[in-house]
Order: sequence, then structure tokens, then C-alpha cells
Amino acid sequence: MELKDKIAVVTGAASGIGRALAERFKAEGARHIVCSDINTKDVEETAASVGGTAFTTDVAKENDIRHLIEKTEADIGPIDLFCSNAGIGIAGGVETDNEGWQRIWDINVMSHVYAARHVVPRMIERGGGYLLNTSSAAGLLNQIGSASYGVTKHAAIGLGEWLAITHGHQGIKVSMLCPQAVRTAMTAGGTGAAGVDGMIEPEQLADSVIEGLRNEQFLILPHPQVLEYMRRKTSDYDRWINGMQRLQERFGDADIMAKEK
Repeated sequence: MELKDKIAVVTGAASGIGRALAERFKAEGARHIVCSDINTKDVEETAASVGGTAFTTDVAKENDIRHLIEKTEADIGPIDLFCSNAGIGIAGGVETDNEGWQRIWDINVMSHVYAARHVVPRMIERGGGYLLNTSSAAGLLNQIGSASYGVTKHAAIGLGEWLAITHGHQGIKVSMLCPQAVRTAMTAGGTGAAGVDGMIEPEQLADSVIEGLRNEQFLILPHPQVLEYMRRKTSDYDRWINGMQRLQERFGDADIMAKEK
């Protein structure tokens, strides 16, 4: 997929990865970029910087995502690329309270479900479209220090696989963005195990996204080491678990802060 002359929607666009993607899509010649976030002031700044449109959206609410999609298609045009990027992290294990589990589930998983539910039928009707969903290397390798983050990012990968399998023959392309540590608000308190291969800037991640979209890759891995880690995991699961246990001993429970991207 080339971004030139395309209409793209980016959630979580107020800062970090979302803002970098919006700016890069503009540089690639996108016709219009719709910037969505729960943070009204900052998402309006992003939209202004790319000559796009701002929406205040709580991605945990299906009606907000439905409104975002319906208004975009009615007022701007058919969505070529829906980038479901918004996400949060919550520190802690299974002791995380039910409210926390529900909140991260709604944002990290159900937001992708709602987007697909309301945009995929429209895309199919006109012959195809593209979903770019932000997961994490944690969706492939798990997350030291946050059970809810590791679980929800795994679920996001599973959903992306299902969408690609089920709707590929109908022209729906799916890419899952799975970085390790990226310099955003979420990593401001430290990266822990996610930073063992170094921190990248959001703009570097955006380079990987453009290449991945151009090649229509299912997995977009800004940290290429993640592919080798996946191979080790699948080739010898017990050995991989042992290695992750060593990371747990090294980094403990302070690996991820409860901050939004």
C-alpha cells in the first residue's frame, strides 16, 4: 500500500506513535488524515500540523468509534487505512483489580474489534481496505511486570490474525505493529525488559511502518530482533520460558508504567 492520495484515520494521535504516524502519512502524500484521541487539545495540534481533522474519541466506547468512522466517511470520504493505535499499559500481575483489567481490555483489544466491526463491511463493499493495528512485541513475547499488558497485546495479535484469515479474500489487508521500546509517554518512567535492544524514536518506527505497509507485511517489527526471539520461542518453548524467567529476576515488577501512548 502506498499512502499517496489515501484517506487515513489514526487513533491515539495526540502524541507519541500516533502523532509520528500522522506526520509521516502526510509526508507520504496522504490526501487527508483524521486524527483521533481522548486528549482534545493535543490531538487538535496534531491535526493542525498535518492539515487534517481532529476527533475527540474514547476508543473504549463503541459509539465513539462508530461516530468517528461514520463522520469521516460522510464528510471526508472512504477510509483507505484505519490505524487503530491507541493503547495503555498498567503495571502489576493478576492482582490488578477488575476495573483495571476491564479498562485495558476495552482499550487494547475491544477498540480494534469496534473499528473492524464498523469499517471492514464498508471496505469490503467497495473492494478492499487496510487495517493497521498497534500491538507490541509483548503481543508476541509477553511483558515482564504487566500481566494485563501481555495478555491484551496477545489478544490483539489473535484478532489481527483472524481478520486477515477471514477477510483477506475480500480485499482486506491487515498489519500488526509490534515494537519494543519507543520513546513515548508510556516509556517515560523507564523501559525495563522492553528496552534491552534499545529505545527508538517514534519517527524511526514510522519508517518501519511505511516499509511494512508498502510490502503489506502482517507483522511490522521496528526492532528486527523480535523475529529471532519468536523463532527461539517456537523452537524450544521451555528454554524460552527459562530465559524470560531470568528477565523477570533482572527487572522485577517495575517494567511498565500505567501511562497511555
